[in-house]
Amino acid sequence: MSLFKNNNLVSPSLSIPKPVVYFAKTTQFISHKLVVFFATKLFSTPINFSTPKRELAMKESAQNKKIFISSIQKEIHILSYGFSDKKVLLCHGWAGRSTQLFMIAHKLLEKGYMVVSFDGPAHGESTGKTTNLIEYIETIKSITEEFGPFDAAVGHSFGAMGILNANSNEILFKCMVTVGSGDKIPDILENFTRNLGLKKIIAAKMERYFMKKWNIQLAPFAASEAAKKIKIPTLVIHDSADGDVAVSCAINIRQNLEKGSLYITNGLGHTKILRDKIVTNKIIGFIIQNT
Repeated sequence: MSLFKNNNLVSPSLSIPKPVVYFAKTTQFISHKLVVFFATKLFSTPINFSTPKRELAMKESAQNKKIFISSIQKEIHILSYGFSDKKVLLCHGWAGRSTQLFMIAHKLLEKGYMVVSFDGPAHGESTGKTTNLIEYIETIKSITEEFGPFDAAVGHSFGAMGILNANSNEILFKCMVTVGSGDKIPDILENFTRNLGLKKIIAAKMERYFMKKWNIQLAPFAASEAAKKIKIPTLVIHDSADGDVAVSCAINIRQNLEKGSLYITNGLGHTKILRDKIVTNKIIGFIIQNT
């Protein structure tokens, strides 16, 4: 574990505004119930960013489609990039968008693959204001039914947790690549509340709130738990200086994969890693080798 320790972490890709932190810290002294309600709402609401210029070529060249997923009661915006019998599904992370993995998409297109990507629930042009991992998993499954079969899937961060969980009980792809994947939901909640300046007990109360609301246990949705059920070749990529998600998550996931491999970068952080030529070539090479 010490091999990948890095004390010079890249700054987190998403930061909570100071007034929001101040409000949360103040509210916890008034009422734990109230701050839990506020924190769970904030945790479930993605921030939508405008599409950067570097992603416009993919956005303007791709075909746009929409599907309604009845199980989550949301309309999902789909991008279909290129045309081929060989298909790859790209899944963005929290507060991301369908074009965020554009560099990987361009390279796949060059190699003769068709790319399908989407705005997750409550992201981009898809409907809804709040979402969660369960809805993301349902979205992935619905897209594979509508647009599959897929040769491979690439998921970043939250999207990586989505493809691991979606593929854990049924084989949806021939191979997968995860980039900067989170792992255990309680750890994610603890990190979130720490960034809000809240006491550790609030994270535990948030966990109980979500379990009661959804009537499920959260532990089985850990990426490392899902990995135990996955039999297909899976490449786990993470940066040792990732300031959003600890590299230990990648190590835990890799240790539980039957056919897993681990690739660690250094100094790229959580999102720049998606635009690195070496990482992109590593992903493409892995997909070609296993499809």
